[in-house]
Amino acid sequence: MSNNLGGMFDVSTSDPVAGAGSIATARGRKAVAAPLSPDTRLAIEIRERVARGDLEQARELFAGLVEVHQRRALRIAYQYLRDPSEADEAVQDAFVKVFAHIDSYREAWPFEVWFTRIVINGCLDRRKARARRERWIAPTPETGEIEDLRMPFAGPPEPSPEARLLARERRARLAAAIDKLDGRQRTVFMLCHYGDCTPREVSAMTGLNESTVRVHLFRAARKLRGLLGGRP
Repeated sequence: MSNNLGGMFDVSTSDPVAGAGSIATARGRKAVAAPLSPDTRLAIEIRERVARGDLEQARELFAGLVEVHQRRALRIAYQYLRDPSEADEAVQDAFVKVFAHIDSYREAWPFEVWFTRIVINGCLDRRKARARRERWIAPTPETGEIEDLRMPFAGPPEPSPEARLLARERRARLAAAIDKLDGRQRTVFMLCHYGDCTPREVSAMTGLNESTVRVHLFRAARKLRGLLGGRP
């Protein structure tokens, strides 16, 4: 996988839960006031209970946030890391960071946006750490561990070995095509199609204008069609 992130990320963030390769925030822009989503209201309640020292009840409520966001977070993490066990670890780490820093959450941004930034920042840190390890450790042969993915987002098992093989080939072709997108197109495409984010949410996460996000998404889809043999 390409490590070129296309200048999309800001390493100078002061976010306490952001990693070394964190997504840039929209500097100088304020979120548009909107009704609070259920998970945002739940995050606020958890933050207030933690502030009061009611950690046991806060943890019980936090399980609800985990249930809502885990599958989507796993999809995003897997697209960055392409390893099911590492994606699972990245998501679990993200949830730990969220609870540990829930006091820093501010509802100016929806909880989903804040949480997604944490997930992606963690994945970027893992990719950087992996690249450093690969400079010193000789690669070992593939053992076929990706052949039998059992990720929660992967759906029910394929009915036959032939069907699994075809599905793996399709995933591999799509993954290779996505890696050929430039940094911003790749990030926007993955957040929209694997993270179920709207262009407005991607704008909040990346600091790009919403219209720019839509342009990147359109260009990414057009390029992928060409790479996968369709009409560009």
